[in-house]
Amino acid sequence: MAKRIVVIEGHPDPEGGHLCDGLADAYAQGATEAGHTVERFDIARLDFPLLRTKDDFEKGTIPAMLRPCQQAIDQADHLLIIFPLWLGGMPAILKAFCEQIFRPGFAFDYRARGLPVKKMKGKSARIVVTMGMPAAVYRWYFRAHGLKNLKRNILGFCGFGPVRDTLFGMVEGASEKTRRSWLERMRALGRSAG
Repeated sequence: MAKRIVVIEGHPDPEGGHLCDGLADAYAQGATEAGHTVERFDIARLDFPLLRTKDDFEKGTIPAMLRPCQQAIDQADHLLIIFPLWLGGMPAILKAFCEQIFRPGFAFDYRARGLPVKKMKGKSARIVVTMGMPAAVYRWYFRAHGLKNLKRNILGFCGFGPVRDTLFGMVEGASEKTRRSWLERMRALGRSAG
């Protein structure tokens, strides 16, 4: 069954041409070949302000340039987020993007008592992270805290599930053969919309 997929490319460099671009392209190619609909957003090319107050987060209006992203996520069946690991987590621009997009009233609703209502239920997600260290070291020694924050405290909190992850480590020294295998893996994930 065809799915609507949103790809968020979270590399902060607007020039592009990096591994995250290639992984996003490969995923989108595989998904399109399998008959899925893909919308892609490169957040480094979006100029949006930071949220600075609780009031703005809870009651402010989302910037106009981010409305298409939010609408696409609202209509999507599956969300893919790709980013390079910076200081153990997502780059600041991706965190700022998540704060703007996953606001109360859109991604969740507060209740007078109890946990918020999760408004993204029924949508799955995958997080893809590239890094200079071995992926196993990040996952087991550093406990993947940055990945867990996005997976559990943002996407899971809003109702996405399942939220899966793929880690690519030692990217700077990777051979051309290894990079090609990563791209093929992303094409396969795109075909399965997983």
